Amino acid sequence: MDTKSPALSAAPVTSPAERVAVPILAAISVSHMLNDLIQSLLPAIYPILKDSYRLDFGQIGLLTLTFQLTASLLQPLVGTLTDRKPQPFSLVVGMGFTLVGLLTLSQAHSYPLLLLGAALVGMGSSVFHPESSRVARMASGGRHGLAQSVFQVGGNAGTALGPLLAAFIVVPFGQGSIAWFSAVALLAMLILFAVGRWYQARLVELRAKPKAAETRSTLSRGRVVASITILMILVFSKNFYMAGLTSYYTFFLISKFQVSVQDAQIYLFIFLGAVAAGTLLGGPVGDRIGRRYVIWISILGVLPFTLLLPYANLFWTAVLSIIIGVVLASAFSAILVYATELVPGRVGMIAGLFFGLSFGMGGLGAAALGQLADMTSIETVYKLCSFLPAIGLLAYFLPKIEKAR
Repeated sequence: MDTKSPALSAAPVTSPAERVAVPILAAISVSHMLNDLIQSLLPAIYPILKDSYRLDFGQIGLLTLTFQLTASLLQPLVGTLTDRKPQPFSLVVGMGFTLVGLLTLSQAHSYPLLLLGAALVGMGSSVFHPESSRVARMASGGRHGLAQSVFQVGGNAGTALGPLLAAFIVVPFGQGSIAWFSAVALLAMLILFAVGRWYQARLVELRAKPKAAETRSTLSRGRVVASITILMILVFSKNFYMAGLTSYYTFFLISKFQVSVQDAQIYLFIFLGAVAAGTLLGGPVGDRIGRRYVIWISILGVLPFTLLLPYANLFWTAVLSIIIGVVLASAFSAILVYATELVPGRVGMIAGLFFGLSFGMGGLGAAALGQLADMTSIETVYKLCSFLPAIGLLAYFLPKIEKAR
């Protein structure tokens, strides 16, 4: 892995003296919210699709896998290409893929068309995340943890809103009402066009400035590779567990507590809202106390609560899921910024790699857990997954790069 920065092709490192570009950071966060709101409609409508198309849990998992794989496999490629040649208006194109996928899902009358719609939404995500992460870093004014958290919380807010809107729009009005959310995609395209214009102008300004000296990692190549590998394993444990909660939480509540589909969606909204809150906390706390400590606490610290969750009643299930969402979600912003500091000047590649890994692990987790649920039960799946956060012990081996720098 190359640990030195290329020329201007990589995202520029902003000076802490620069001001945070608040309007741009707000715009990219809002567009992330709209993007992930659309994407979260897919798992939110799983109970409807399961009944309408007589799907088993394995087929539900395959839908998630299709979406996550198209998102995960393309993201590192998109990030690497845009490191070399940034594409300010690719964000609009990516949202266009999402729009087409949304309309396909609304009109699909067969399982293969559902898979196609899920794949198109995933392709939109693969274009959106690497470049929007670069924009967030450019607008950060040097406060990278804060910027990444603000960007991430937009996505988590959208993910939380999706099930709520599905409960009150898609459940009563049916699959065709998914098309109504095309207005959300069009609004996101307008915002991203304005962001693209700022991004383009910013690139012109940076090209006019003298080139800064290349930034190198203070760590050896082997230590960087080992650290990135540990971070990827931690992301695996986090997202494999989150896939189980997000994809099957409604089924778990319906199966164990006999709640209605609409009530289950509201509980899912509460859980995803906690995830959004945790994401917002992770970056600024990492800026203050060090990202390594946030990673350590957020993944391993959630273990007692995940172990209790499968045995709790409905009230404590809701309480524990809120705690799990807040604590576990605080890790990702810290992991992403920590990784970009390990490999300076490769923002697009790192963002694509870790967003892609998140989607990929979520997809594989959903597919594997769906098959396991068919063979056993949803409750068994939750009991087995409760041990995954123990992998957080690996955070002990991450270098203290803040002190080294």
